[in-house]
Amino acid sequence: MWAPNRHLCWPTAWALSLLASILVAGCTVGPNFRRPDAPAVASYARGGDPRATVRAQGTEQHFSVGAAVAGDWWQLFKSDKLSAVVGEALVRNPGLEAAQASLRQSEDALRSGYGIFYPNIAVGAAATRQRYLPERVGQSAPSAIFNLFTLSASVGYALDVFGGERRTIEALHAQVEFQRATEQATYITLLANMVNTVVACAGYRAQIEATQELVELQRQEVGLAEVQVQAGTAPYSTVLSLKSQLASTEATVPQLEQRLVQSDDLLATLSGYAPAEWQAPEITFADLTLPAELPVSVPSELIQQRPDILIAEAAAHAASANVGVATAALLPSVTLSGDYSANATRLGALSSAEGRAWNLSGGLTSPLFDGGTLWFRRKAAIDSYQQAMARYRQTVLAAFGQVADGLRALEHDAAALRAEDEALRSANLALRLVHINYEAGIATYLDVLNADGQYHQTMINDLQSTAVRYQDTVALYVALGGGWWSKNPSQTAFNAANAASHQ
Repeated sequence: MWAPNRHLCWPTAWALSLLASILVAGCTVGPNFRRPDAPAVASYARGGDPRATVRAQGTEQHFSVGAAVAGDWWQLFKSDKLSAVVGEALVRNPGLEAAQASLRQSEDALRSGYGIFYPNIAVGAAATRQRYLPERVGQSAPSAIFNLFTLSASVGYALDVFGGERRTIEALHAQVEFQRATEQATYITLLANMVNTVVACAGYRAQIEATQELVELQRQEVGLAEVQVQAGTAPYSTVLSLKSQLASTEATVPQLEQRLVQSDDLLATLSGYAPAEWQAPEITFADLTLPAELPVSVPSELIQQRPDILIAEAAAHAASANVGVATAALLPSVTLSGDYSANATRLGALSSAEGRAWNLSGGLTSPLFDGGTLWFRRKAAIDSYQQAMARYRQTVLAAFGQVADGLRALEHDAAALRAEDEALRSANLALRLVHINYEAGIATYLDVLNADGQYHQTMINDLQSTAVRYQDTVALYVALGGGWWSKNPSQTAFNAANAASHQ
């Protein structure tokens, strides 16, 4: 069988059948998009969400289910320096500016698309001088040279009988939603990167200070061991072992300093400056306060808050509208047009009725055979829609997983940090006891140095755990959507309108 015959018979028959049903029903072709329902779960984590963490460093974090996510959540860390750094980035960050420009571009494209619902009106004026030859039309007459002046107007209008243009506008509207959610995602990502980098800088500075103190202690141990070797009370292998340990510790200082430099440079570039132009103020853990009350949005609200979910939803909405566009392309298109002109050989005679001309016309165009192009273009649009919906569901599941991970991470961070705090207290007590024994003459100075080194190493571990707890707190705010809908009234209004449009 010749393959194109199949394309001619089945798609054409399907199109005629669809045309008949639409003429009767009078509806727009294509599916009407509806936001998928959220997963029917009451919690994010298996076994239920935690309600609070254990107390660590004097703070017990509580999770308030259904509480609002603050739009300025970074201010809950109660640091004026942090707020100043974040404010600088929100004003100058080029990535955020680009996302806002993309949003404006999509809004203008939508406004442009609405022009399809209005008639196209054009006016024209022309003046020509020509020589007329009657022989060209089979007449025997002298030639004539004359001027011709024309004023004209034309009107054209495409009837959107099957809603293809309306689906095109719907796709453009979905693109606006896509860019708006992208701008929100850029905004939240910028905030998270700024706060996380500030926390990292605070951690690196504290670790550098503690490591440098540890290096000094280990140098004293090496010096004391060398004295003992010279006195014949210790083997030289002890010196070599201590020197190796010292070198390993010294090597970590440049690594930490490099990470600090990179973090400072990142803060500068995120704030819209070259690294040589600007440096963020130094912020320590003492300048930050860990939020004790953390919101946890209910699952049904999360799908309306997360920008990545809104991006996936907008992509699915656009794909749904494209199915309608592809379906309408299989059906007839109807156009109406009209022209009116005034013609005269003299400017003063343009108002004469004798030179007026007009026409009205209507046209209907219907595809009959295209080798299956339009048919399979529609099938491709349906496949794209199914793909977008699958990606939407995957995005929702990943979002729920991130919230669950964030809640468990904070729970485990607090438990780990409490253990680190206990280890630090024990190391500090051991150091004090060794000092007492040293003053009493029953411990050596080497014992003091060893206890002091253990204390500083435990301190470094504690600082690392502290930084992780701060950053996981930031991660929870981001996983809940970052509170973008609370940053200004227009965003809140848009969110409410967007939710209502999908009911």
